[in-house]
Amino acid sequence: MMTKAEDLAVITGTGRSRIGRHLHADPWRLTADAALAAIADAGLEPSDIDGLSTYPGAYWSTPGITGAGVDDVRSMLGLNLRWYTGGGEVPGQLGSIVNAVMAVGCGLATHVLCFRTVWESTAQDSYGSRSATLLSGGGSGTRQVTFGREPQQWTVPYGIGYPCYAGLEMQRYLELAGATREQLAQVAVVARRYAADNDAAIYRDPLTVEDYLSARMISDPACIYDCDVPVDGSVAFVVSAAGAAAAAAKRVRVAAIGSASGFDQAAEMLWARTDLKSADVDVAQLYDGFSVYALRWLEALGFCGRYEGAAFVEGGHRIGPEGQLPLNTSGGQLSAGRLHGYGGLLEACVQLRGDGGRRQLARNPEVAVVSSGAVNFTSCLLLTR
Repeated sequence: MMTKAEDLAVITGTGRSRIGRHLHADPWRLTADAALAAIADAGLEPSDIDGLSTYPGAYWSTPGITGAGVDDVRSMLGLNLRWYTGGGEVPGQLGSIVNAVMAVGCGLATHVLCFRTVWESTAQDSYGSRSATLLSGGGSGTRQVTFGREPQQWTVPYGIGYPCYAGLEMQRYLELAGATREQLAQVAVVARRYAADNDAAIYRDPLTVEDYLSARMISDPACIYDCDVPVDGSVAFVVSAAGAAAAAAKRVRVAAIGSASGFDQAAEMLWARTDLKSADVDVAQLYDGFSVYALRWLEALGFCGRYEGAAFVEGGHRIGPEGQLPLNTSGGQLSAGRLHGYGGLLEACVQLRGDGGRRQLARNPEVAVVSSGAVNFTSCLLLTR
């Protein structure tokens, strides 16, 4: 296979800030904490960073979904950049990592700092939930509808908020797959089992199938445990040229990227760019903004057939610590918090580097897959030790 951008890039550093609910912390401070930790983890100084990449940048749709932009971080850390990018219209939330890999592969930068910052939990204290913001047009206490963005102009007037999309997706999946809510419950139940050993996870108390089935409905059949958790926090990585002199002792190799639009298309692209197969994967960190999306990624990436995801997770054995494919070993977004793909990538690096502590898998994974986004807003990465 010809040399590709992935062959020339490695993840040399990882870092995170505090992650929690309603921290009321300056998002720039959270960003700086994560960025400086990642730079130090790579054995570098801020002066070594010559590239910067983020999703979604300084501005995006709803309050708190972004906490800092490219120029914010450049000026805050005093970086001297040769290349930078930030924006929301990239391949899934991991598109900023994809961009960094391509920049390093093309020789545009040597060490790219990638970061993702959110403060949704704190923002909701002032502005309400994401759905409430869409319904109100962004102002607290108003009922003025904003029609500027598709497809909200067709849904907002009828009171359809963001979780309704999950309800529709789940209902369609249950019917076409002949699946049950008891099966889908395992995505949340097993995630919580992993979260119990993750000190940074938001929810760590045990969760049972019975708890799931009796939980408050958000948009039938999606209950509260099918929805990821808004948080405040920042995660950062350093993507470096493979031949660069960095002191990182535990590099993670980017074996393949999938940046096509759509679950199946992104997965197909990923496997076309590597000799590895789905059977080689030791651990998966799959996007679970809503639990049904984790099933779609399992199917798209070839771990099971279409509409076989619910049967794959039934009982929780295959996706548990000793199972065929441990899934979302930090607790995922359902229990550890909504960090939009960056949380999953951080956990993949933790497992590949053997830094998982109590939740480190006994098999010591050598190959991990990470995905982000849903429907057509998708990306995935294949990583190796």
